[in-house]
Amino acid sequence: MSKPKPLRKAVLPVAGLGTRFLPATKAMPKEMLPVVDKPLIQYAIDEARAAGIEEFCLITGRGKDSLIDYFDIAYELETTLKERNKLDCLEALGPSSIQAGSLMAVRQQEPLGLGHAIWCARAFIGDDPFAILLPDDLVQSEKGCLKQLAEAYNETGGSVVAVSEVPREHTNRYGILDVGKDDGHLVEVRGLVEKPKPEDAPSNLSIIGRYVLTPHVMRHLAKLERGAGGEVQLTDAMAKTIGEVPFHGLRYEGTRYDCGNKLGFLEAQIAFALQRPELAEGVRAFLPKYEGQK
Repeated sequence: MSKPKPLRKAVLPVAGLGTRFLPATKAMPKEMLPVVDKPLIQYAIDEARAAGIEEFCLITGRGKDSLIDYFDIAYELETTLKERNKLDCLEALGPSSIQAGSLMAVRQQEPLGLGHAIWCARAFIGDDPFAILLPDDLVQSEKGCLKQLAEAYNETGGSVVAVSEVPREHTNRYGILDVGKDDGHLVEVRGLVEKPKPEDAPSNLSIIGRYVLTPHVMRHLAKLERGAGGEVQLTDAMAKTIGEVPFHGLRYEGTRYDCGNKLGFLEAQIAFALQRPELAEGVRAFLPKYEGQK
């Protein structure tokens, strides 16, 4: 097998309305909601950088310009911090800077599904492999989830998706794998089904919001065929690449928090705060106060 092309590009679909977090998301993108003191979009970019990603494409919508502004240089703020010698605050801004020319944004004018959002990035993707990160899915792990996928891509030379087991009764919420060989780490993908009924699900292995895909998928997305919910489903296009390129699911190491819902978001706050040396003791001190409360 020839060495696969380097993985250097990532697409981040961030055009959603965030209706589950209204009214907070009335005037701010849900991807700007902070977990402790970093917005979800920052966690996604940090994870991508750790996997060797150098170019980023945000798929945005109306009212999402603050996501682009976030990665811009804030001259007034930085000057004020320097003048006041607040070097710790200045240092905290470091991760929000991004190399000139490495970030672009594309508008998805209509909410036609994840597949349509990825198709909107076709000029950015070109003929290169690319990662997809859904910032709603926040993964806490020693080695970043996307880095784990990138290593599996370099090993297999094909598409790799992060997977986790879900209760059988919840398969109608997720893209589910039809699996072949399974070594407990890498799973051969024989098919993909979008949100099957529990009785029709080929397994209980679900795709989470981390993907590494080869450009073969773009040819199928270009047809803009509608699937479940009348949307252009990425799952359907990925399924059509099976047999064209190697396709695997990766049981990643780490804990995933679904920050697209309130309970997952609140749990992530606690989990990530407990990882911070300056916060952990205080968090452990106040948590017992709320045990057993109705």
